[in-house]
Amino acid sequence: MILIYKNAESITITLATLKRAVLMACTSVKVFRHPVAEINFAGGPVAFGGRLRDAYRTQAVMELSLERISVLLTHLQRYTLPTIHITGTNGKGSVSSFVTSILQASGFTVGRFNSPHLVSVLDSIVINGEPASPDLYNGARRMVEDVDSKFGVAASSFELLAATALMVFESAKPDIVILEVGMGGLTDATNAIPDDCVLVSALTSVDLDHQKLLGETVGEIATQKAGIARRGRPFVIGPQKHSEVVGSVRSVIEKVGADLVYADAAVVRTWLAAVDGPPEPVTSTSPLPIHATTLRPISLFLPYFADPIDAQLPLHGDHQLDNLGVAGSIISSLLSHPSSIHRLPFQSKITPSTIAAGVRSTSWIGRLSFHDVPLSRLRPRGVGLEETLAVLVDGAHNPSSASALAAYMSRLFESANSEDLKLVFLLALSHSPPKTPLQTLSPLLSFKRPTNVRISVSAAALEFTPVEGMPWVQPVPSEEIREAIRDIDRDTKLWIPKDGERASVANALLWAYEEGKVHRGNGLVCLAGSLYLVADFYRLLES
Repeated sequence: MILIYKNAESITITLATLKRAVLMACTSVKVFRHPVAEINFAGGPVAFGGRLRDAYRTQAVMELSLERISVLLTHLQRYTLPTIHITGTNGKGSVSSFVTSILQASGFTVGRFNSPHLVSVLDSIVINGEPASPDLYNGARRMVEDVDSKFGVAASSFELLAATALMVFESAKPDIVILEVGMGGLTDATNAIPDDCVLVSALTSVDLDHQKLLGETVGEIATQKAGIARRGRPFVIGPQKHSEVVGSVRSVIEKVGADLVYADAAVVRTWLAAVDGPPEPVTSTSPLPIHATTLRPISLFLPYFADPIDAQLPLHGDHQLDNLGVAGSIISSLLSHPSSIHRLPFQSKITPSTIAAGVRSTSWIGRLSFHDVPLSRLRPRGVGLEETLAVLVDGAHNPSSASALAAYMSRLFESANSEDLKLVFLLALSHSPPKTPLQTLSPLLSFKRPTNVRISVSAAALEFTPVEGMPWVQPVPSEEIREAIRDIDRDTKLWIPKDGERASVANALLWAYEEGKVHRGNGLVCLAGSLYLVADFYRLLES
């Protein structure tokens, strides 16, 4: 344990000790709320100008607890808005997007909090599909930071962000708020909201991730996540890969006194012209079925309605059928549970047609998202200006989500109309032990190849740029990623930047075209491994 003692003028610890604590995401660093002038490292002191608070507001040294956020919220305006609270290992963002879109299509104003943000911190706080304005965000942030400083709370970065989001919503007064858990559930900062605000709690798929903080087994992790349940409120549990999750959740729900609701996945059906209209024309020149707006006809079965709801699903991947099922069960609970039906006019505004419209209009960028990237955006002068790269972007960052991406890619290549294709991976990972690069990348790089297609695979190992407001987030060194790729598949061609060449997303895309020989007409670039790398890609597009 590293102890930062109160009232000390300076502290001497080795840089290696501090760096190891941060990079290993240890949970045993205590920071006392007292001034410290500097920390002395071997080689000289580093001044912090008073409090160490900013230096140690890192989730890498986090101590999951509701103590700080509860104190913070006690001194802020009381949060009062009807809220849907969502946790899970994978799928939280997709479920929150489905629910948001359905409620907006039904005439409600909706606030939504997701983390981490994608391109800007404003992305994490959304009102009716638009990021919070800088003025609204900055005003709420100043209020939260003033309270934090005045009362010596020393809240973590995420706690400050969560409190800011709640104050933004309290100021904007949307009809309803969708709140995504940051990590875990029971001791997550979002779980400090008043019980009477919660309409429905929901749990998406649970798998191994963040074991150092949440537990070594999926059962222990599920127990932590089910900690957002509220007495007398519905708790929706989505389809689970691990059977022990259900048992762990049921045990928590029984103790809390919540009402357990099992979500059924949506099912794919045949396209019906009478229901769905004429099929979309296929105009792509790619040998792969990578149409960004491909809609899948689905049926959604909700207990509140006697008949299934037929809709078109715009999000790619079979796992989205599970996520849509969770979203549908949340909506059904709003319509039918005694604790919800009188809070807002759900029954008069939510109909099968508004649900179908909301499903169809759902978008969730950075998750199995296709983009055509003109090479002219990467190199204004040079060869191939008329060419574009087809890029599949996905934030898969753990073995479970990597497996979902791999399954989607297998089906994608099975549908190819060419016998010889190229695939280039652009990969970056967050340092998050005990999860290893080998564990995360193995499902992806070992995806099932179809027998009727020859696929030439190349890969570029990258490191994402520093993340705004999250100094604890560190990339895995690119050489470690390359080592993992070599262990998984020796035949994968690797990009090693030349001396002086930046290992950037732009340069990796150029390498994919110039050396990997991939373009829209003969294959695909897949950018994955971290949402922070996905954010770098979108910044490139915006620039």
